[in-house]
Parts: sequence; C-alpha cells; structure tokens
Amino acid sequence: MKTPGFEIPLEMRAIAEKSVDQAKKAFESYMDAAAKAVNAAESSAGTMQESAREMGRKALGFAEDNVAASFEFAEKLVRARDPQEVMRLQAEFAQAQMRVLSEQAKALGESAAKAAMDSTKPRK
Repeated sequence: MKTPGFEIPLEMRAIAEKSVDQAKKAFESYMDAAAKAVNAAESSAGTMQESAREMGRKALGFAEDNVAASFEFAEKLVRARDPQEVMRLQAEFAQAQMRVLSEQAKALGESAAKAAMDSTKPRK
C-alpha cells in the first residue's frame, strides 16, 4: 500500500546512493589497508622467528666451542708439572677466552642488528 502524497525525491535517492557507494569504497579501502598491515606483520614475525632460530644456533655453537675449550684447558692443567705452568696455562686460557668471547659477542651483535634490519624490509 502506498502512502498518499509521500515520495522520496530523486535528488535524495541520488545522494543516498552516492553515500552508500562512498561508504562501501571507504570500507573496501580500509579492509585492503588492514590486510596489508596483517601481511606485513606476519612477514616481519616470520623474519624475526628465522633470525631468532639462527641466533640460537649460533649461540649454541659458541657454547659448544667454549665448553670444548674449557675441557682442553682442564686437560692441560691436569698435566701441569709445577705452579708456574699452572699460572701460565691459566693466563693463556683467560686471554684466549676473553678474545673468543669478544668475537662471539661481536658476531651475536651483528646478527641481532641484521635481524632488526631484515624485520623492517618487506618480504618477497
């Protein structure tokens, strides 16, 4: 049943249709931006996870090297003939370990910096 004397003017219909179209385009644009943001976050997270795994493997390798060096040092100490040799071995070991630990810290720092840089790059 039609209400007598009440019609929506054509101009109002056109404005309403235009508003709906604009809202739809704005929503599609928003969803596109949101999808891109999610993809970027997933890509960054994937890069960070791989970098973390790589740093973990590197740190584990360093730990193995350090333990092996400690056992080698212990074997030399057991064979030492006098206190002077013990002191010399201790000094050599301390110097070598300080050098190795410095190199390991530098390598881990470089890996961390690379991971940070890689996480900001878009994934291909």
